[in-house]
Amino acid sequence: MRPPLLPLALALLLSAPGMAASAAAMPDDARPRARDAGIVIGPLPTGARNAITDVPGVRVGHTTVIEGDAARTGVTAILPHAGNPFRERVPAAIEVGNGFGKLVGATQVRELGELETPILLTGTLGVWRAADALAEWMLRQPGMADVRSLNPVVGETNDGVLNDIRARPLRPEHVFEALAQAGDEVAEGTVGAGTGTVAFGWKGGIGTSSRRLPDGHVVGVLVQSNYGGRLTIAGVPMAGRLPDPRAVAARAAAPSDTGDGSIMIVVATDAPLDARQLGRLARRALLGLARTGSAMSHGSGDYVIAFSNAPALRHAPGAAAAASVLPDDVLTPYFEAAADATEEAILNSLFRATALDGHRGHVPALPLAPVLDALRQAGALSAPP
Repeated sequence: MRPPLLPLALALLLSAPGMAASAAAMPDDARPRARDAGIVIGPLPTGARNAITDVPGVRVGHTTVIEGDAARTGVTAILPHAGNPFRERVPAAIEVGNGFGKLVGATQVRELGELETPILLTGTLGVWRAADALAEWMLRQPGMADVRSLNPVVGETNDGVLNDIRARPLRPEHVFEALAQAGDEVAEGTVGAGTGTVAFGWKGGIGTSSRRLPDGHVVGVLVQSNYGGRLTIAGVPMAGRLPDPRAVAARAAAPSDTGDGSIMIVVATDAPLDARQLGRLARRALLGLARTGSAMSHGSGDYVIAFSNAPALRHAPGAAAAASVLPDDVLTPYFEAAADATEEAILNSLFRATALDGHRGHVPALPLAPVLDALRQAGALSAPP
């Protein structure tokens, strides 16, 4: 279910000039998306849902795993289209910002320039269990009886602050559930693969956004945020404007912000782009990451997976797509769309995430009142839609 919009009266209150005191009174359970709070990134319009699923055919499903005091993890599934992705492969590319991570299936995608399974995101020590479950799920699909080779694609970030990562609580049924529940509406924040993640010392999670191009095509992005740096929102540095998350935590166990951590970024489009062009698109998603304050530190795994599900480019195993692709000289708006949607998706992951207790303590949610006050003072807020 899509998260509720910020109530209209509160939205108008927060957007009015000179209302910093009113922002401080914002209730704790008001966790709007960034755009609903008045943060508009870039000039391009969003799709109807402002989500990766605005790309026709793309579906997303989550399973959230919260068990006892220590299991805080999950899995998020991104399906490129409604068909069998092995029998209808799509062009794809992978861009590595900093490679301190475990992206299962990366070498074949980079070698062949195609995706043949859904994409899964989860926690670090769950990737191999998720990959095994995805392979089993794929082999059960109709028309797969003769398949002897399969390349499941599974990305991760380390959720070991909130999750007892060594217990490896992810099970095959969690993967099957995420795949079965995949649909058009994308839950954000502390859900699925974002259940145990932390970003900039605050609760991170799943975020999504999209942009509609003048030619009618869509670029959509989904992120799993779990990294650090110098938090910047809509170009406004938050250093000195927010409390130390460890001081906010009920138990002072929130991680210090060393900048280490990871992010998975998935970029989808229905535009006819080949693997080379998708690699170019994926690189621009890293610009959106940088705008939020990441320097892609030594200990960070920063990956972008980009794919096109344009029907004319889908092809069977061993066959080549016959359709023509867009010329390179029309791609600049697509690059802008990828950067802007990535930035907004990250903000949505922080804005929608809720505080959580877990294995090694408490991680608080990003306090939105001082964030919005700072943005208002900098003239960086628009009236919410």
